Amino acid sequence: MDESVRGTPHAALSHDVAFYSGYRQAGIAPAEHRGLPSPYLTLIVTIDEPLSVAAHPDPEQAPGDFGTLLGGLHTSPATIVHEGRQSGVQLMVNPLAARGLLGMPAGAVAGVDVAADEVLGRDVAEVQERLREAADWPARFAAVDAWLMRRRALVDARRPVAPEVERAWRRLVTSGGAVPVPELADEVGWSTRHLAARFRQEIGLTPKAAARVVRFDRARRALAARVRAARPHVAPSRGLGLADLAAEHGYFDQAHLDREFRALAGCAPVAWVAEEFRNIQAARHAGG
Repeated sequence: MDESVRGTPHAALSHDVAFYSGYRQAGIAPAEHRGLPSPYLTLIVTIDEPLSVAAHPDPEQAPGDFGTLLGGLHTSPATIVHEGRQSGVQLMVNPLAARGLLGMPAGAVAGVDVAADEVLGRDVAEVQERLREAADWPARFAAVDAWLMRRRALVDARRPVAPEVERAWRRLVTSGGAVPVPELADEVGWSTRHLAARFRQEIGLTPKAAARVVRFDRARRALAARVRAARPHVAPSRGLGLADLAAEHGYFDQAHLDREFRALAGCAPVAWVAEEFRNIQAARHAGG
């Protein structure tokens, strides 16, 4: 068994969750996977086997197994391992929606992984049971939809995200991380220092770090799409057009792209593609 399905959240959740990623694999080769920085919080509810995290973005956090996991925004990779079996649903949560869905600002879990059921409450275990009972992926995604809409109706969100932080975040995302921080501060009417402090408190990263993550996320997804489109005619170490990719995503040159990959993914672009290539060839979404 080797299933990987992307789901679209209910329209009422379209601004809160980018997508669902369902996976169910059994009888495959043991593997290791990099959980890369992205502009979303990661919420994973496993179905059967726990998620095994061999290394967290915070190197001081000990490895461990998670039945459910909530991870904040981060600037270094996690390492996920499995022994040939894994199953669950991964939710990519907009940090601006963290208060309304999770009852906390995204900054509360910045750079760490926590057991989601311990911080979000008993209803995480309830939706996990519904996922186990569901007959197929549409039913599983519908169960997640219903759970999130119930949470949004119940969570106390009377302290909304400051409009200045929301505006700055949206500008960073829509620009692909290209807006300079002083320009962001001018736009929202705050000093760069005040913006950095409030932004980090709410989102979990400073505006500068968030811009790097947004830009990196777009570049590595574009790189994965190129490899998928080229298969099986292009080897993972050739024909990637990295210079063009760098120019398209706001890097000074290919060397700059390479340095950012090493800093945020822990390896160069070619090495990342070589690691993920079997997943891409199998038509699974690379990274997450």
